[in-house]
Amino acid sequence: MNEGVIIYENAMFWTDSSGILYCKFNNKDSKSTLDYKTAKRYIDAIINLCNGKAMPFLIDVRDAKGTFSIAAAKLIAKNIELVKLRISEAFVINSIGITLLITSYKRIFNPITPFAVFRELDTAKAYSLDTKDKFYGSIQV
Repeated sequence: MNEGVIIYENAMFWTDSSGILYCKFNNKDSKSTLDYKTAKRYIDAIINLCNGKAMPFLIDVRDAKGTFSIAAAKLIAKNIELVKLRISEAFVINSIGITLLITSYKRIFNPITPFAVFRELDTAKAYSLDTKDKFYGSIQV
């Protein structure tokens, strides 16, 4: 059951009762570049959905194509509000190209946030729940 959903042309963001922020990217244009303005809109959506509560981010980029501008990558990695909300990142992939893009981004722009790359949604969700449990400990959220 979705508690909140925000849909854009090439992206969808939502949360559910598990306390995970889900991001699904569906851009099919390999020449497309995520720009600063669009990244800012995505960040605003995430901030709205998290409503001040830190969550693991589960990012589904299966079949997504394209890349991001340096300005957009820096904004996503360093935005102070996102830094406060992001417990971990679990990326669901199905191509080597996206894997390389993610590992390069993490190495260059955001080496601090824990992350893992998965081929299956279920294992990515298990990782996300585990990092959330470790972050909150015995506190009921």
